[in-house]
Amino acid sequence: MLGIPLVGMLEEKGFEVAMMEVGEQDHVHVFASAHPKIAPSYIVKMLKGISARKLFLKFPRLRNKLWDGHLWNSSFYMETIGSISEETIRKYIENQKKKGGKSNDEVVQIQDRT
Repeated sequence: MLGIPLVGMLEEKGFEVAMMEVGEQDHVHVFASAHPKIAPSYIVKMLKGISARKLFLKFPRLRNKLWDGHLWNSSFYMETIGSISEETIRKYIENQKKKGGKSNDEVVQIQDRT
């Protein structure tokens, strides 16, 4: 099994991750902050790009099993804390674990069956 510490990857890039959960087994909720000069889309780009690259290096055949060789869909949803409260965001993300999501200790695990 390969555990990819997505939180660590973001923190290495200078982003502060308050929480992260996998929601309904097919997407990731990340509550993070960064310097105001950093575009939120850049955070998503780093998360998707680095995690995909690490997985493909470890499991080269994985690329052939995915949608046109892409681990992540290009879309994402982002909300700023200015329009809703921090407490609301935390409750929503925490609720994803109750719906069958996984904690950030288990965020991405893939077993190599090659």
